[in-house]
Amino acid sequence: MADTANLKIVWNGDSKGNGSLKAGNLETNVAIPESLGGSGEGAGPKELLISSAASCFTLTLVAMLEARKLPVSGLTVDSESSLSKEEGLKITHYPHITMSAEATEEQVQAAQRTFVSADKACAVGNLLKAANAQIDIEGKVTVQN
Repeated sequence: MADTANLKIVWNGDSKGNGSLKAGNLETNVAIPESLGGSGEGAGPKELLISSAASCFTLTLVAMLEARKLPVSGLTVDSESSLSKEEGLKITHYPHITMSAEATEEQVQAAQRTFVSADKACAVGNLLKAANAQIDIEGKVTVQN
């Protein structure tokens, strides 16, 4: 069975206008970026694409950390992207896992390995890689004092 999703965009005005996007629990404004002659008053296609890749990686990482019963006390993921005709799309995720003070060295190493596992299991990332996007993970694990 296919995993399906539906969304709706309502657009207002011309290329300097903006729109609203609704899909399930997601609701946001969209617009053509100013750099491309639009209003810039909403998320652009590149931001939405990177958001999809970052949220897929993050949610996959969370599920794997939980399945491994690791003592995670905090998680953040920063992501950046670049797009050029020469190099194509490049995305780098910077996950930072904070573990409780009771975490063992084995658990810290398991958390570090989970970065690679989550990258390999992320469906959106795999679709982008199939389209020749480069996705890098530069993760960090720290233990609370």
